[in-house]
Amino acid sequence: MNPEVTTYIKKQPSSQKEILNKLRKILLKTLPKLKKAEQMKVGVPFYEGKYYLVGLKDSVNFGVAIKGLNKTESNNFKGTGKTMRHLKFKTKDEINEKEITKLIKLVDKKAKCASCY
Repeated sequence: MNPEVTTYIKKQPSSQKEILNKLRKILLKTLPKLKKAEQMKVGVPFYEGKYYLVGLKDSVNFGVAIKGLNKTESNNFKGTGKTMRHLKFKTKDEINEKEITKLIKLVDKKAKCASCY
């Protein structure tokens, strides 16, 4: 795992740190190949141009690429972006690992890298 990502997470406030660590763990457990692709891009953890994590003032966004997903699949995520959308978490308890794992697999299978076109 990328030490820069670990440092980024450690610098976050306590609640965001817990959320980021849990989401990172789920993402890397679901797609182990991403351990080698983990990088910092535009100041936040980024994974293969398909996923990102960002600690905000009172929440954490887990971003995903949506290009290649149909409208129904894209509607699983918040935002109005044409290439990336997100899930927003204010507490660690809001994270449903089973549901997030399902969405990660969907994005991995169908979405195209947001920064690759």
